[in-house]
Amino acid sequence: MTVRPATDADAAAISAVYDHHVLHTLATFDLVPPTLEHRRAWLADHAGGRHRVLVAERAGAVVGFASSGRFRPRPAYDATVETSVYLAPDAVGQGLGRALYAALFEVLAGEDVHRAIAVIAQPNPASEALHRAFGFRHVGTFGEVGHKFGRYVDVAWFQKDV
Repeated sequence: MTVRPATDADAAAISAVYDHHVLHTLATFDLVPPTLEHRRAWLADHAGGRHRVLVAERAGAVVGFASSGRFRPRPAYDATVETSVYLAPDAVGQGLGRALYAALFEVLAGEDVHRAIAVIAQPNPASEALHRAFGFRHVGTFGEVGHKFGRYVDVAWFQKDV
C-alpha cells in the first residue's frame, strides 16, 4: 500500500470511494454523489498548503483517501481545517485509515494549521477510535441535525491541536 498526494487522474477513483458512502453510509451527509466535474474542482481546491488530499493505493488502485479542507469560509478560521478519511468497503479494518491520517498530519505539520476538526455521524465507534488515536477529543454533539435514510442523525464534533 502506498500513500501519496492525489492528482486529477485520481478524481474518478476518489469519487467511486466517496459515492459508496453517499449511497450507503452516514459518513457523509451528501445525498447525491457529486459529479466528476465537482470532484475535479474539489481536488484543485485541495492541491496544497493547508488543504490537501492524499490517496491510499493498493495494487495500482485507489482504495481510500484523506483530506483537510476549509472549516468555515470566513478568513479568521483559516488556521483551522476539517479533516476526513474515506475507505472503499473492502479496505476497512486494515490500517489504511491510520496510514492516511499519519501521512496527512505529517504534511500538515509544516503548514500554518492550529486546529483540526472532525465531524462524525453517530454512531460510529470505529471512526471515533481512529480520531482519538490521533489526539482528537470530543467537544460536543449536535442532536438530530442530519436527516438521511429516513431518520435524523446526531453528529459528534472532535478537535485536535495540530
